[in-house]
Amino acid sequence: NSLSEEEIRAQREAKKAAKAAKKAAAKKRQEEARQTLLGDSAKSNEGQELDLNEQFQIRLKRLLELKEAGRDPFVETKYEDCTKAKLLSEDFEAHEGQKFRLAGRIMRKRGMGKANFSDLQDASGHIQIYSRIDELGEEAYREWMKLDLGDLVGVEGVLMKTERGEISLRNQAFVLLAKSLRPLPEKFHGLQDTDTRYRRRYLDLIMNPEVREVFIKRSKIIRGIRDFLNERGFLEVETPLLNTIPGGAAARPFITHHNTLDLELYLRISPELYLKRLIVGGMERVYEIGRNFRNEGMSVRHNPEFTMMELYQAYANLYDVMDLTEMMIREVCESVNGSLDIEWEGNRLDLSKPFARVRMDEAVLQYAGVDFREIDTDEAAKKLADEHHIEYSAHHRRGDILNLFFEHYCEEKLIQPTFIYCYPLEISPLTKKDPEDPRMTERFELFVNGKELGNAYSELNDPLDQRERFMHQLELREAGDDEANLFDEDYCRALEYGLPPCGGLGIGIDRLCMMLTNSDSIRDVLFFPTMKPLDKKED
Repeated sequence: NSLSEEEIRAQREAKKAAKAAKKAAAKKRQEEARQTLLGDSAKSNEGQELDLNEQFQIRLKRLLELKEAGRDPFVETKYEDCTKAKLLSEDFEAHEGQKFRLAGRIMRKRGMGKANFSDLQDASGHIQIYSRIDELGEEAYREWMKLDLGDLVGVEGVLMKTERGEISLRNQAFVLLAKSLRPLPEKFHGLQDTDTRYRRRYLDLIMNPEVREVFIKRSKIIRGIRDFLNERGFLEVETPLLNTIPGGAAARPFITHHNTLDLELYLRISPELYLKRLIVGGMERVYEIGRNFRNEGMSVRHNPEFTMMELYQAYANLYDVMDLTEMMIREVCESVNGSLDIEWEGNRLDLSKPFARVRMDEAVLQYAGVDFREIDTDEAAKKLADEHHIEYSAHHRRGDILNLFFEHYCEEKLIQPTFIYCYPLEISPLTKKDPEDPRMTERFELFVNGKELGNAYSELNDPLDQRERFMHQLELREAGDDEANLFDEDYCRALEYGLPPCGGLGIGIDRLCMMLTNSDSIRDVLFFPTMKPLDKKED
């Protein structure tokens, strides 16, 4: 039924009134927020006065004064033709006496008379700004002196040296680009508390230039990996982050829900099964660098959200991938560090030497004195575990026990780069069996400084064997192992079309960055690591 003109007019008026009321309410909220920030006896919902930091109030008052005077710093949209501080410092002789424009953050100010010295920090480093009242003029100089540490400014002037030989830019004109309302940490002690540094990474980057260098190096590491693989004919691809079946690794997934499809989905724990589908499709060399998500504990080595590089190469096996891995790590280290002799957590690592290659059972024999090649039954393996006080689950078998021995006795001993290969069948559901010992598989993990950096296989391409392995994984889930793989029917169907012999590799980018930047914690190489929310409101 059509509406009458009067009804249509009434609807329009109602919409206008609602819009006006909404606008008025928003304006009221803005004014209330303004009064609250000013600390102007504003009341909270509980009727309590808000006691804000005095410096914050002073800075906010200054900002509002600038806005009322028509000099709102946030109106500026850009500041063009800037030069970096590092360029002027490193090549002063070539640029002395020339005019430049710089943009950055004020970090220090010295001098209160007719001359002022300030340190300006940009992405490249620091440079001194030399300001004089007779050059800027009284009014502009007074405005410069009102600037606070942390303010972002654009400065134009001539490159010079002071009487003390300090490379400086003589301030001839400036513009305030953004007002810093919160004071920076005290300049001599900086920002030291690690919890605050991780939670407020933006502040950490401002106060600790060495942190910025870590993340610049991280970017170079990832670029180096890409360059290495691209040069060898690998194609970078993207696969889904939302999976209907979590697969490719033994891990507990994060679960989410798609409203339109009314479907439970999982954040991926590994891109492996999708990448191998591409190998089936004839894309013979592929890799992906991206986020994985595992709903597990956090530590200096683990973050629930992390970056992995996975690659797959058709017509290659475990040993080809070993060679590729060693070459890639060596080349990337050389490019970002300029040396293959590096330090990590107090240990010197020599990446120029061939990486050691040791079978898992040989490592256990070396460090635990137990020869698993002579252990033929699950019962005998469990008896050994009991004798060595190693805990295990009821569903564990010989291969599981061997891996527990390795984790207990061997991992922390592997300081120099070492490939541990020939892993038990029980913990390798996607890997080809070792043709000389069907209890073992063609799999390796790379260990450095007692930490696992990478995992690789000769990929299982027998569809019948893969179905049996998936069925065993389901049995493990029923027995209480919630990290066991689910059955992926479509992946099995893909294998039935034929997966060529294939080598695959996964490297944890975050741990590799820890090694190449000499970082002790994974949180030191993640811009925004996962953190438990604070119980109380932050200042």
